[in-house]
Amino acid sequence: MYRQIADILRGKIESRELPPGGQLPSESSIVADYEVSRVTARRALSVLVTEGLVTAEHGRGWFVRRQPPVRRLSSDRFARRKEGKAAFTVDMEANKRAFAVDVLYIGRGAVPAGAAEKLGLDADAEVIIRRRRYLAEGQPIEYATSYIPLDIADGTPIAEPNSGPGGIYARMEDQGFVFERYDEEITARMPSEEEARILTLPVATPVLHLVRTAVASGRPVEVCDTVMDAAAFVLFYSLPAR
Repeated sequence: MYRQIADILRGKIESRELPPGGQLPSESSIVADYEVSRVTARRALSVLVTEGLVTAEHGRGWFVRRQPPVRRLSSDRFARRKEGKAAFTVDMEANKRAFAVDVLYIGRGAVPAGAAEKLGLDADAEVIIRRRRYLAEGQPIEYATSYIPLDIADGTPIAEPNSGPGGIYARMEDQGFVFERYDEEITARMPSEEEARILTLPVATPVLHLVRTAVASGRPVEVCDTVMDAAAFVLFYSLPAR
């Protein structure tokens, strides 16, 4: 019976009868409407949480996750620095989504082994670390940590909470760096406990793990390690045919 109830509620979500951000019937309402036990009602709602369609907010109830996913652009997102727009801003404006950025940490720290190798640095070398959380309509969707060599970032706006118009790549261009490419590696996995907490992910929600290496003037200038709510994004790439 709980699966039948989940199917009915899922249909209402897909038809937008229950819109993104809308509140689902309470457990008590489901008990009364379908003449089932509270355990059955809770199991039905839990199915939708596991599928990534619904979130449970303590003391408030059950809510439809905000959709549709953000369409993340491939190349255009980096091409508008001269307009003073960072990549995430470009994505959000293209998707017509309200957004915000939480700065979690800016400062010196040891670079992890994987990022050190990509940057050509010794393991545990000191770098500038920029850690941010990105939100769409108030919902966390992405958690990113950038590692930038000290000779590029230390004592510059890159090491400040607000790096200025166009973001850190624009500040590197101010120093004379010419960007050549961005290498991205993407895998899918389950989140760590900390990642799930930071992104407030429902149980059993997978993430996309994207590691980008920015190369400019013949050297890697940044490694950005990003964890993305898999349900919140569509990754769009336009590839040449030759």
